[in-house]
Amino acid sequence: MKTIILTLSAAKDLDAFTRDARKQVESGLHRYAMTGQGDVKALQGRDGFRLRIGSYRVIFDEDATTILAIYIGRRATTTYRRS
Repeated sequence: MKTIILTLSAAKDLDAFTRDARKQVESGLHRYAMTGQGDVKALQGRDGFRLRIGSYRVIFDEDATTILAIYIGRRATTTYRRS
């Protein structure tokens, strides 16, 4: 199991969601941290990965023991331009 760390901006993004959306994203992140399963792709043009959880995206970096969530938000045309 990997440790999940949220940046300050990712934590603020997550706090702004409704309770149901927050629960959906948290369970998707925990599932990925525990099993490695999820819709994950490497980002093009920069380092990092994206995890798709329904209509939400988590932009993150990872190493052997941690997942660092950089941005959490709804899929929009500006999702991949932040950070």
